[in-house]
Order: sequence, then C-alpha cells, then structure tokens
Amino acid sequence: MGSPRFLLVSAVFSICQAAWPQSPTYGVGRTPSAQEIATWDIAVSPTGKELPPGHGTAKEGAVLYVRKGCAGCHGAKGSSGGHAPTLIKGAEQETHASMPMPCLAPCVNDLNNMSVHSPFATTIWDYIHRGMPLGKEGSLSPDEVYAITAFLLFKNGVIQEDEVMDQQSLPKVKMPNHDGFALPPEWKHGTPRLLGYP
Repeated sequence: MGSPRFLLVSAVFSICQAAWPQSPTYGVGRTPSAQEIATWDIAVSPTGKELPPGHGTAKEGAVLYVRKGCAGCHGAKGSSGGHAPTLIKGAEQETHASMPMPCLAPCVNDLNNMSVHSPFATTIWDYIHRGMPLGKEGSLSPDEVYAITAFLLFKNGVIQEDEVMDQQSLPKVKMPNHDGFALPPEWKHGTPRLLGYP
C-alpha cells in the first residue's frame, strides 16, 4: 500500500514541478540587464564607501539651489510653508500645526528636516542624488550633489561655509542627531518582533 501512494505523490510532484516553469508570463516585464541593475544600485551607506569622486562647497550649492529649481518647490529660504518639505530650519521652530498649508506625509518641517534629523550626512547626499530635482531625478552630477548637500548642511549650522564636501569629508560630518539615533535590536528567528508583533 505504501508503494502506490509514494508513486502517486511522486508523480503529482513531478507534474507540478514541470508545469511551474511553464506558467504564463503574460508578456509583462523582462529581466533587467547588468547595466540597468548597476544604474539603480546606488545606495550610499553611513560609511560613504559607495560615494563617487567629486566635491562641492556651500557657496557653489547656493547658486545651484536656485539654478536647479530647488527654490521653486522649497522656497528661497528652504522653507516654503507649502507642500514641499522644509530643507533649512528657520529662526523660529515651526510645528506642523502652525504651518499655513498642509505638507506631504510624512511631514518634514523645522522640527525634523533631514539636515537636522538625519544621523548621517551621507543620507542627505543619497536622497538628493536619487530623488532630486522632482521630475528630473538622477540628473545632478556628483559635484552638484556634493555642493547642494554642503549648502544645506551649512544653512542648518552643521558645517562651516568654506568646508569642502567630498568622498572623505562627508561621512565624517557629525550630524546633530548622530547620538540620538539607535538601530533596532537584531531580530532572531522565532523571537517576538518590535512592539510585540510576532
């Protein structure tokens, strides 16, 4: 009795295994090329080892901030009071409730703008490189990204105006929230997750 059942289970398993690769693809998508993967594999870690060559200063960044259209969305002072996130903290700290217009969620205002809240300066470079300017993402050269990053860091009181940001100096910038950042504890299989979720 055991032998026929084993043969039946083996036959069903073999049929399923043969049919799986032959499932329809619906003609959607394709396998990306190595070049396409490399183009999108641009994450920059806190150590900055993935940063490309280049350099920029706050003075260069101030010019680019206007020329590349940053001011159009974020305002000339980096805090438009509109839908675009705050980039430069104001003289008086605004709260989300005091802003004249609602901003995009998650709301980024004076209390949590990236140049003050992020624990790593490389995060700012990475975000600008990946996502700015809106509609022309990825169009900025490394030098332009270093310069705009330097401008934002300077305007938020993190670095001096004449400091040059590059592969070596940017990861060494001590961010205001560096010591306020903590990684969550490492999760091990079979243990409860954070906040009691299984």
